[in-house]
Amino acid sequence: MNRNLWLLAAVQGLFLTNNIVFIAINGLVGLHLAPHGWMATLPVMGYVVGGALSTGLVAASQRRWGRKVSFQLGLLVALVSALSCALAVMHGNFWLLLATTVVAGFYSANGQLYRFAAGELAALAHREKAVSLVLAGGLIGAVTGPNLANLTRNLLSVPFAGAYLTLAAVALLSMLLMAFIRFPPVVPATANTPKGRTLSQLMQQPAFLVSMLAAALGYGVMNLLMAATPLAMQLCKYPFSDVALVLEWHVIGMFAPGFFTGHLIRRLGVLPVMLAGVVLNAACIAVALSGQDVHQFVIALLLLGMGWNLLFTGSTTLAMQTYQPEEKDRAQAIINFGVFATMAVTAFASGALVTASGWKLLNQVSLLLVLFTGSALVWLGIRQKRRRASQHKN
Repeated sequence: MNRNLWLLAAVQGLFLTNNIVFIAINGLVGLHLAPHGWMATLPVMGYVVGGALSTGLVAASQRRWGRKVSFQLGLLVALVSALSCALAVMHGNFWLLLATTVVAGFYSANGQLYRFAAGELAALAHREKAVSLVLAGGLIGAVTGPNLANLTRNLLSVPFAGAYLTLAAVALLSMLLMAFIRFPPVVPATANTPKGRTLSQLMQQPAFLVSMLAAALGYGVMNLLMAATPLAMQLCKYPFSDVALVLEWHVIGMFAPGFFTGHLIRRLGVLPVMLAGVVLNAACIAVALSGQDVHQFVIALLLLGMGWNLLFTGSTTLAMQTYQPEEKDRAQAIINFGVFATMAVTAFASGALVTASGWKLLNQVSLLLVLFTGSALVWLGIRQKRRRASQHKN
């Protein structure tokens, strides 16, 4: 871990603080302000829809101005959108809240690239460790996010307005830390600069497709269950302090494995580690279906976070093996678009399913996505094994 990676890990932690507070309160604020109950998680969905719509714009800004300037633009958007969310809550304006979360998606699209930037700040032989350890910086969010939401929700006379104002301060701190990170310089494009393969050519690689699928569905399953958990617990009449506790353990599960996931990938290989993530996700669903006591929510969401970490770190490492430096902007943009598109669908579906059909059906739908992800990984593993056997014979 060099100085730049430590700073990037801290910024990653603050990014997750923002995301966790958004997830913890946007659905509850939406439930209070929305004209209809099924619209409660639309502000959660708006955040990820904004991220999906911003992937191309973020890729263009990264290509033109480099990592640092684009990341700072994202943080500026985070600052302005947090202030706008506070204004929307204080005026009871659901539609302003929804529009603002869509705009905030530009920050989320930038933040999703921190993990790729980590791989560029370390030597080639250690990039999977760099990705893993920077993601581990999300432990900052695990501790501060849920507690920040709980401590600041009644800071002002209007519930949760203070939480949004606190996120503006989080954005300012992130901007300060980002100012001290030194990224590789932007190399101006010339007529002789290699353009690399087209997007369609990149997507013809099975490993690239599976990495994209695993990232999208891994995030989708996590989002489906995590976004619905505050609503499910409220329907069970649990206090918000219990919701904060569950989310805290969930995010610990998301990022604590980051201290050793990179080592596991180097030792066992990327596909076995990703399959272990699928098994943990299946175990999460089994616990969630066993009952709705607080300890069952805690254990299920902890396993969900751990499964996500193995899948997401693995999919990032797998993807980075399939493209060249000149192809990274288009490759990373399509991967993140797939993540955000899946998250948008699952954010909306989580609220609709848990309020209309219940916690059980929500978990059953999640299990189908987990099984599909596992099948894709097994298929790729068999394909790679046959290819190595064929090369060995020749």
